[in-house]
Amino acid sequence: MSFPLLTATAVLPAIGAIATAAVPAARRTAAKWLALLVSIATLALAIAVLVRFDPDGARYQLTESHAWIAEFGVRYELGVDGIGVALLALTALLIPFIILAGWHDADPLETGNRRWRPTQGFFALILAVEAMVIISFEATDVFLFYIFFEAMLIPMYFLIGGFGDRAHAGSDENAAAQRSYAAVKFLLYNLVGGLIMLAAVIGLYVVAGNFSLQEIAEARANGSLHMATNTERWLFLGFFFAFAVKAPLWPLHTWLPNAMGEATAPVAVLITAVVDKVGTFAMLRFCLQLFPEASKWATPAILVLAVISIIYGALLAVGQRDIKRLVAYASISHFGFIIMGIFAMTSQGQSGATLYMVNHGISTAALMLVAGFLISRRGSRLIADYGGVQKVAPVLAGTFLIGGLATLSLPGLAPFVSEFLVLVGTFARYPVIGIIATFGIVLAALYTLVLYQRTMTGPVKPEVSAMPDLRVRELVVVAPLVVLLIFLGVYPKPVTDIVNPAVKSTMSDVHKKDPKPEVEAAK
Repeated sequence: MSFPLLTATAVLPAIGAIATAAVPAARRTAAKWLALLVSIATLALAIAVLVRFDPDGARYQLTESHAWIAEFGVRYELGVDGIGVALLALTALLIPFIILAGWHDADPLETGNRRWRPTQGFFALILAVEAMVIISFEATDVFLFYIFFEAMLIPMYFLIGGFGDRAHAGSDENAAAQRSYAAVKFLLYNLVGGLIMLAAVIGLYVVAGNFSLQEIAEARANGSLHMATNTERWLFLGFFFAFAVKAPLWPLHTWLPNAMGEATAPVAVLITAVVDKVGTFAMLRFCLQLFPEASKWATPAILVLAVISIIYGALLAVGQRDIKRLVAYASISHFGFIIMGIFAMTSQGQSGATLYMVNHGISTAALMLVAGFLISRRGSRLIADYGGVQKVAPVLAGTFLIGGLATLSLPGLAPFVSEFLVLVGTFARYPVIGIIATFGIVLAALYTLVLYQRTMTGPVKPEVSAMPDLRVRELVVVAPLVVLLIFLGVYPKPVTDIVNPAVKSTMSDVHKKDPKPEVEAAK
């Protein structure tokens, strides 16, 4: 029996979470190091998965299948395709940086009437989220996926509500109320989506008789399983609604700015760079594969919502006064590009969307973590409280600029390639949608450059005149992310080689081919 590598990648952080939580209260530093070492070991396992994965091999690889709840046809089934393995690697890569960036975010607070912060619990919850996200990328049993899709909400709720941003130094009661509001809103939005999805999961079982993604998809492909048109459409909508909340897609997005604004910067990265990717990933894996005809039926409406997300998110980012909420609205705009690429139903669009998931995770992590370092020094999230930072902390300002330029998809940085592919793939089939979406790029340049100008340039404000530059630990967090942004901007082939075969299979699922270029033959 071969080593269950996929199970190991999820079980290791789960065991690490339990072990970290069990560290005695007086050994906070030991808990931090334990969590960091577990995350690095998980990254090593993810690298092993990458090494063993053959892009030209079977669609789902490193598969595991065991009976679980036999009476209801539920099995413990795991497998990764190129899309899943890329996002698994992204998750495992980002968690060590998230832990390092949040090294002091859960240290005890002794001032005012604040309660002691359980350091061990903070890092244990991060590892628990990692375990649940990883198994969500691996699960090929719909019911198994649903369990962890919902379960990850619980540790995220406590991370948002229990460990807030310290920029609220002046009013403990108001800060606690805002954190509680953000955490409850996050939980309620996602629970409602999950409950609707649960009804669809049950409906799928009634129609198909099992929860196996591969068996259902194969039965649909060979004609042995037929769904009535209305049934397929209702089931699709149940799945898609839950994924659109998680993604988040306009108008189901409103929980994200609150959650990212009130969470610590590392937890904000965990939300938008890791957890939210489960929603867009699931659209590719489950919506398109299980309900191909309904996916095509819903495409026009989804593309309109995606374009609204792109423009709306970018416009609201332009008007923000809060640094973290600006990044949150920018992420809403970026997720609009990802969803647009998925439902453009072209290989360029879907390859670009998958690459965008990876690149957005890295670029958002770089920008938000540097923003977190900036906020922790000044104690304020307001853009107006900064000015002239580049004169006193040039390395911090330089890395902030690179993260911002990546956010606006500057050529030469990783997000440019993915955004270009999404736009090309969309324009090939839906030119009007593609043209409107390009305005999001102009707005991205506006909110990014205005943010940098107002915080980093100009006269040095007295409150930032003594601001220290990035420390060694912070450089260890930021430098690898900057290197990746440049490397994948210049040479994205390692990622595209992995995801393209999976995209080809997805296109086959929905019986779509790329439109032929309308070019007049040369005479």
